[in-house]
Amino acid sequence: MTRFKKIFGITFLVLIIVVCCVAGFNYPKLTILTGYSAKHMNSSVFIGSRSVVFTDTTDNNFAPVHLADDAVNMKEKTSVASVFGLKKRKAVYREGLGSVLINEDFDENSPVLIPNRIKTKTGLSYPYGELKQKDTLFTTVDYDKINTAVASIFDSNNERMKKTRAVMILYNDQIIAEKYADGLNKNSKLPGWSMTKSVLATVYGVLQKQGAIQIKDKAPVAEWQNDERKEITINNLLQMNCGLAWNEDYGSISDATTMLYLDSDMTTAQIHKKAIHKPNEYWYYSSGVSNLLSGILRKQFSDYQEYLDYPYRELIDKIGMHSMLIETDIAGNYVGSSYAWATARDWGKFGLLYLHRGNWNGTQIFDPYWVDYVTTPSATSGGDYGGHFWLNAGGFYPDAPRDMYSSNGYQGQRVFIIPSKDLVIVRLGLIGDAGVDFNTFLKEIVSAIE
Repeated sequence: MTRFKKIFGITFLVLIIVVCCVAGFNYPKLTILTGYSAKHMNSSVFIGSRSVVFTDTTDNNFAPVHLADDAVNMKEKTSVASVFGLKKRKAVYREGLGSVLINEDFDENSPVLIPNRIKTKTGLSYPYGELKQKDTLFTTVDYDKINTAVASIFDSNNERMKKTRAVMILYNDQIIAEKYADGLNKNSKLPGWSMTKSVLATVYGVLQKQGAIQIKDKAPVAEWQNDERKEITINNLLQMNCGLAWNEDYGSISDATTMLYLDSDMTTAQIHKKAIHKPNEYWYYSSGVSNLLSGILRKQFSDYQEYLDYPYRELIDKIGMHSMLIETDIAGNYVGSSYAWATARDWGKFGLLYLHRGNWNGTQIFDPYWVDYVTTPSATSGGDYGGHFWLNAGGFYPDAPRDMYSSNGYQGQRVFIIPSKDLVIVRLGLIGDAGVDFNTFLKEIVSAIE
């Protein structure tokens, strides 16, 4: 018995040591976990107008985020997340600016500037106005096949595998199919995550059309002027082949997660990284690059209010994407990598703008060649990436047209643009390629259009 107790004691001690080691290793990750939970809960409730219960059982119901408990104050518009009371993180909603994770230095009572929004009624039908679209039946469309394809991408019998939340298909400027998951509808604002990158790039396209910037110019970053990084251009940043070090891992404490859930000024995260390749020699996806571009955008204006207003006045509200909101960080920068929210219909308008090469019902928002620019494959990307847009030039989706390109976001947010078929396809959800067969879905949609 004594020997058994000794063995048991040693085993128990080893177990305690292992548990402590695992806990110690993962404890810092709780800061990221609770930051994600608090931030997304706050955005979902106060931007998306969804309930705490809905968000907890859908958006935040995946490992390990589901371990966090969230407390929401509806009056103060705050949310606090923790895991067993540990690593509490707080997010605050600010009208016009969205939700932001705060730190100890944040003054919740300090006044802030917000974007001026221009929401005019055009008296036109969707997509160019606020009225209901004038439905047209196209003889070139197999509607039964379209509807079958759309239904196939949604879960049935509570399987929760595909987790699609919204699908909308636009053909010849008309909605030919539209479907939403339970609890959501055409007015539901949903996160675009990294589709925000494409919106940010489009703002650069507008700036270039107006002659305010030239993307071939060297990136105006003071910290780079005394080393090899001074050769990096805005084009290199847009094509994500600037050669700077960056870790885009979302399963660990990485450059990306540190930036999104710990940094007060997200525009500086990429600035301080070393050059590990020459520009245009190595492609690597980086959300840090996108937020750096947001910081460069801010420097184009002498007035902060102008920076806040510009994307809405010159792009977003100009094409009627009035539901869209791009959130800012503590320092007041647009989080151009990740934080745009909009309805499926407004994401569809964004796709149509590109389908029509920057022309919005007669108004040229950006020059037509901008489409050629963003759809030109970045060097060493294998034909998969252009100027903050994803491409199918390399056949990533083998059964979809090669001219297809898209805005892509975390958890399978997609705006597919297919010029050869006059199609825009929007899919919003909670899982991407790991749960959805996009290739077959796209194949079926395309084959339904003569």
